[in-house]
Amino acid sequence: MKFRLWFHLSSKEVIVLVAAFVIGFVSIFAHRSYRLHQSNAVFAEEQQVLYLNERTPISVLPRKLDALDIDYDDSELAWASSVKGWRTFHRGRYELEGGMSYDDFFRKLAHGLQDPGNVTIIPGTTQEAFAFRVASQMSFESEDLLEAMEDSTVLAELDIEEHLLFGRMLPNTYQMYWTSTPEQFLRRMLREFENRVVQPYEDRMRELGKTPDEIVTLASIVEWEAKVEDEKATISGLYWNRLNNYWRLQADPTVSYAVGDRRRLTYADYRVDHPYNTYLFKGLPPGPVTNPAYSTIRATLFPEDHEYYYMVATPEGSHAFSETYAEHQQRSREWTQWLREQRMERQRREAEAARRAEESGS
Repeated sequence: MKFRLWFHLSSKEVIVLVAAFVIGFVSIFAHRSYRLHQSNAVFAEEQQVLYLNERTPISVLPRKLDALDIDYDDSELAWASSVKGWRTFHRGRYELEGGMSYDDFFRKLAHGLQDPGNVTIIPGTTQEAFAFRVASQMSFESEDLLEAMEDSTVLAELDIEEHLLFGRMLPNTYQMYWTSTPEQFLRRMLREFENRVVQPYEDRMRELGKTPDEIVTLASIVEWEAKVEDEKATISGLYWNRLNNYWRLQADPTVSYAVGDRRRLTYADYRVDHPYNTYLFKGLPPGPVTNPAYSTIRATLFPEDHEYYYMVATPEGSHAFSETYAEHQQRSREWTQWLREQRMERQRREAEAARRAEESGS
């Protein structure tokens, strides 16, 4: 029946039908081609970050895009993937903002064209806290970073001793690829330290008669002590005075490092037999006690010129500096008295709170 109908059509009618078919096909193809290359086929109103933790198939991609509130057409995404031949996509961190064509979108993910992200390193922390914070901004785990920092093969490749490595983790915000390995991260950090500290201040270190690691070690003590930025050069000068006059540094941060705890030190702590205890051993400790900030390293390289040899904390969070031991003793007594008053006030408040709780219960 269909064939008989076809043969009864005039040549003009056949031409019209064929033309209609061609126009329809071309229209559909043109529309699809337009959609494939349209600049807003994949659209993010605000910047979104797409993380692919492993090589990801096209079937998983829609769920990840939906979680980020990305505007796209599900069926077209599958069609475009089939047309372009992109079936799986590299792990990585990808920033999506504004509009992208399917072609550009798939090419970015299929070729692993990642966008670097910010990795912030803060000063004056512990190695464990440092590793945890860095790992939270990268794809590896904190345990992986700590293991790399202790791995003899990695340390040999980096040409640095284990106890000196952490001090060179220069605080700043860096642009890094999320998929970098712990080893790549450490190499990058050592390059940053070399470029920002070692090379620019090579002559100054030679003038002071200290190696970069000795400067970092002293700076790490200053970093731990200084709660006020303006005091860094003053504290640095104080420790330089002690070093240059062959005194023991008697730096509390080295004792805290030796006992492995940041707390109020006891008399027993000051007698702990440990190479980092500068109350027992002269000179600098074997290595840094934390990772000092760039400003602290600068303050250590260019200390304030003064005659201070002593310092004690103040209620304001800064320090009171003294040239003589007698003056230091007086200020220490004032600090101790303030601490005693604070403790007594705290005990009074706790007792008052307990009394009120007892009255309300009865």
